[in-house]
Amino acid sequence: MKKLFFLLSALLFSALPAQAEQLKNIGDLEVHYSSFPSTFLTPEVASTYRIQRSRYSAVVNVTVLDKNQQGKPAVTAVLSGTARNLLGNEKRLSFREIREGKAIYYIAEISHANEESLKFNIDVSQNGTNGSINFKQTFFVD
Repeated sequence: MKKLFFLLSALLFSALPAQAEQLKNIGDLEVHYSSFPSTFLTPEVASTYRIQRSRYSAVVNVTVLDKNQQGKPAVTAVLSGTARNLLGNEKRLSFREIREGKAIYYIAEISHANEESLKFNIDVSQNGTNGSINFKQTFFVD
């Protein structure tokens, strides 16, 4: 179980090519987010968490931290969102919660074409605090 925590932490908190750490402050929340090809996950990790590995599939990962609590612990939240390509085609994101010890991740899978650019709009709600994160990413098929 610790494998996903370390893998997602490495992906979430390290700089990826052409990307710095992605985070947004929403009220008292610190929201970290990333998206990456599902093939970055090992087959074992993908199988454990029921994530489909495919050259045409990506993972969106969101973690919500409470800045008011000591150590900024992860907190539960409600997430919903969409991804829209350059043609305006919209795909709904279906997030599911993954817990590993004190870590809480929200994962959504999304299919894509080669060189497809997607604009993500994700709404985050946690105990009356609401906001959204928006980012754009282009995915490539290896």
